Amino acid sequence: MAENIPSLEELIQSATELYKKTFNQDPTVVVQAPGRVNIIGEHTDYNDGFVLPMALPLRTVIVGKAMCGYESSIISIANEGSEDGKPHKFNISKEALIPGEPKWANYVKGVLANYKGGAFPAFRAAIVNSVPIGGGLSSSASLEVATYMFLDAISGEKIQVSKVEKALACQKAEHDYAGMPCGIMDQFISLLAEEGNALLIDCRSMTYSLVPMEDPEMVILITNSNVKHSLTGSEYPTRRKQCEEAAALMGKKSLRECTMDDVARLESLGASPDHVKRARHGVSEIERTESAALLFAEKKFEEVGKLMVASHNSLRDDYEVSCPELDQLVDLALEVEGVVGSRMTGGGFGGCTVTMVRSNAVEELILHIKQNYKLTPTFFICKPSQGANIIKGYVKK
Repeated sequence: MAENIPSLEELIQSATELYKKTFNQDPTVVVQAPGRVNIIGEHTDYNDGFVLPMALPLRTVIVGKAMCGYESSIISIANEGSEDGKPHKFNISKEALIPGEPKWANYVKGVLANYKGGAFPAFRAAIVNSVPIGGGLSSSASLEVATYMFLDAISGEKIQVSKVEKALACQKAEHDYAGMPCGIMDQFISLLAEEGNALLIDCRSMTYSLVPMEDPEMVILITNSNVKHSLTGSEYPTRRKQCEEAAALMGKKSLRECTMDDVARLESLGASPDHVKRARHGVSEIERTESAALLFAEKKFEEVGKLMVASHNSLRDDYEVSCPELDQLVDLALEVEGVVGSRMTGGGFGGCTVTMVRSNAVEELILHIKQNYKLTPTFFICKPSQGANIIKGYVKK
């Protein structure tokens, strides 16, 4: 069976109880921000390409209260939590906001350092997260965006900032404080998602269009391989650098401006085999993503499914970010009648697959994977969910 996804109300209750237990007072602010699954368009956002994510009912909830002074305190039950159950304390002045331990707190500090909405007070906060950590479903962006919304709530957002600018601030927070040179997709979808829709995002122009995804015959199933990934080492930055170098060899600003004919000439321009493969994935994945959005609009799900499988094969063979466990999950899914497409999703080296399957085949698919996958998977049946918002907080007078 699929996992029971905690409701927003349950997460708020859990966060409130943690806050009251830790700080012996009631919170006055409640915010939430969702994780995401990318239907197609992997490793294209930092190449100025297209992505097609949807927000999940898996989310980060922050509750808290503004305080006097400069010392803030946060406690989280996500990731490694806080030592001995004690909150992590830090000074909110810009010069004091430096990365350190615990690592999860760096995502919060990074947003504080890059907040664009004006001055904000010190605070106490409790954080609860239902997005699997290290599962490729963007738990980090969910935390960053929730933190930004929390600052909006306790400060009143003295300077009006667009959602796109907020997403960029959260992205910079991850670059500077977590050492991850991520693209814009994760923060963008967490802020801008609308219930019942995926989002086709043009990562070059920062524009987007809604892609309806409420067909009752189709289900999006996320399967967590329960193999943890960590991309803050060399692999993710290396892939990004290889794409930039390949584009430069072709005389382009990014892979978005390149064609498959350009890629075919790369080797003659002195590119290494790895550079050719990275470019081939980036250019072809951008094309697949744009095509998938058009096919979704026409409800041509079988054609979308073929693009999803081609995407996985490209990520496995050309981008080399899959792993045996993800490959096995995709292969098993495609053995079940009623599955139209499956692929790894997220940065890679573990995490999750996303599968589009007809609703009458979901239980058979889950059973087939459980019986044959070499590890213990977990499953989430998800619908496109609402983006981040302030549930309760500061009211401007």
